[in-house]
Amino acid sequence: MKGGKQKISQDTCLQNTRAEPKGYAGGQTFIWITENNLTNTDKPEYGLLEQILSPTNLNQAYKRVRSNKGSGGIDKMEVESLKDYLVKHKETFIRSILDGKYCPNPVRRVEIPKEKGTRKLGIPTVGDRIAQMTAKIVLEPSIEPYFHPDSYGYRPGKSALDAVGKARERCWRYDWVVDVDIKGFFDNLRHDLLIRALQRHTDNQWVLLYIGR
Repeated sequence: MKGGKQKISQDTCLQNTRAEPKGYAGGQTFIWITENNLTNTDKPEYGLLEQILSPTNLNQAYKRVRSNKGSGGIDKMEVESLKDYLVKHKETFIRSILDGKYCPNPVRRVEIPKEKGTRKLGIPTVGDRIAQMTAKIVLEPSIEPYFHPDSYGYRPGKSALDAVGKARERCWRYDWVVDVDIKGFFDNLRHDLLIRALQRHTDNQWVLLYIGR
């Protein structure tokens, strides 16, 4: 990052351990939340964190979170209130990230009915969804090509219907099927391995700290 050096806190506040209980100078310090795209500031000379926090990217993140809809998190704020919230708190939000002090809120736990029992789901606040989306938009294009072509979950331009279509296509070529389900995959996935994999794509400590939290 440009500017004077700042100490990066190593304190952790990982999302999976925070479930709901039983202008900095020389950088972008503002965003306008509008219905139209802003001037593109994603220039090559921008650092990775500056790209993540650019007005263009923040505005795009807001649009995507709004279009995804979904219920509110532990603070009970709904997507419809997000625009007013960001206009009022944008400076605090950006400053917390630049200072390495950003920590996500606890997630709201809900249970989704399944054929056998229920599935626990953690719903982040809409504000934290903005924070997640800003990083996703910038990093996804460079990481996406490394995924296996038969990976369909949470990838742009792919869906469960595509997976079904590929399975139907292969049924004509093979006479056997392997059915595998990893129980509690996201509950048991090692985040340290994910961060280690991410380090292959960026060595920006601020970004790694931001995503790790």
